[in-house]
Amino acid sequence: MMHPHTELRYIDEAIGFGVFATQFIPKGTITWALDDLDQILEPDQVDALDDDRQKLVRKYSYRNQHGKYVLCWDTGKYVNHSFHANCIGTAYEIEIAVRDIHPGEQLTDDYGTLNIDEPFDCLPEPGTDRRRVMPDDLIRLADHWDAQALDAFRTYNDVAQPLAHLIRPEFREKVRLAADHQVLVDSIRHIYFNRTSSFSTR
Repeated sequence: MMHPHTELRYIDEAIGFGVFATQFIPKGTITWALDDLDQILEPDQVDALDDDRQKLVRKYSYRNQHGKYVLCWDTGKYVNHSFHANCIGTAYEIEIAVRDIHPGEQLTDDYGTLNIDEPFDCLPEPGTDRRRVMPDDLIRLADHWDAQALDAFRTYNDVAQPLAHLIRPEFREKVRLAADHQVLVDSIRHIYFNRTSSFSTR
């Protein structure tokens, strides 16, 4: 579920839609949480879909560490990519704001955290040499993203958390440790989908 102080807006023909803040969302706020309305689809289910539905599922879903497709039920599927994302994923099935997000600002994440199936080129962004999102970004860039998340967790207890009730029971203590003691038990590397390992066990 996306943070309630967000809305879907049309950007332009090239980008399509995006998710924008309707109120101030401070650094350290959970901006998205996996919830029980999100669909989790086995790869075989997706492969068996007709071409039109399969194309949409692959476009609007991400893959978890087990290779399953996660299709968000709300506007979460419209969050756009940025190499300077203001939200970052964690191993705890939540995303957190890594800097203050102001009203009218677009919420973004880095698609490198989403276990994409194929590399894709992105619009150039100043301040980075990255031009492509790669399937192995989760391995190469995990330390950077973990540091961003841990820094954001420093203010977690000081801001409103309307999505905190959606944190899954198995992750609540780990989120508390990150917020209270700045200890990140699990790297985002933990959610990497290792396709080589998956294929070798079939």
